[in-house]
Amino acid sequence: MAVKVLIVEDNPVARSFLCRVVRESFSDGMEITEAGDLEGARQQLARADAEAGSPGFKLILIDLELPDGNGMEFLGELANRPAVKIVTTLYSDDDHLFPALQRGADGYLLKEDRFEVLVEELQRIVRGQPPLSPAIARRLLSHFRPGSSGDSGPMGLNSGFGTLTSSATPSGRGVTLDPLPEWERLTPRENEVLTYLSKGFTIKEIANLMGIKWFTVNDHIKSIYKKLNVSSRAEAAVLASKQGLV
Repeated sequence: MAVKVLIVEDNPVARSFLCRVVRESFSDGMEITEAGDLEGARQQLARADAEAGSPGFKLILIDLELPDGNGMEFLGELANRPAVKIVTTLYSDDDHLFPALQRGADGYLLKEDRFEVLVEELQRIVRGQPPLSPAIARRLLSHFRPGSSGDSGPMGLNSGFGTLTSSATPSGRGVTLDPLPEWERLTPRENEVLTYLSKGFTIKEIANLMGIKWFTVNDHIKSIYKKLNVSSRAEAAVLASKQGLV
């Protein structure tokens, strides 16, 4: 059965972009419903609930600025729903971030991030981690856990997606700038994959360029993330550059 997704976004271009991000993020079938304002979102919620006989949407993406209200208000209305609720916005300041989390947001993504970054961060829900844009994750870590390099950040997430799967790269830990031990150095093949990742190529594009299967690329990325102790391609690229690995 397809996983039902609701995208609440008033800008048609941004809405289309987010639909692409969702479809790219998960390998399971996704049934995406769009709403351009709060009233439309409420109507779609009621319709999906009636059809399913229970809360119908498993994933809800919410913009904070809408024509007939704001996403903060909508987050409050969704508080008791089991869906994964993710804010998608241009605002990265504390005045928007922390109230959204306090009102029940399970994740916070910046629409200005690159397509590949958003896909990687959205895929975190499959691994039970909060989907956070890199800048937001750093802000939270510095605010709640200064100096920490823990695995999960300040909030947990139980996605409730059941068997939903993705081609996601694995979870890593916080970036460390300490020199890497010799045994953790990347292999030539991993260096090649990391170089392509740093240039913004997708997993499928890297597979085509290297003449290998996408799941082999995925395995290389898992190894890269583990060795570099990171959780996103942006972090991996920065650390690799500083360490002179690429």
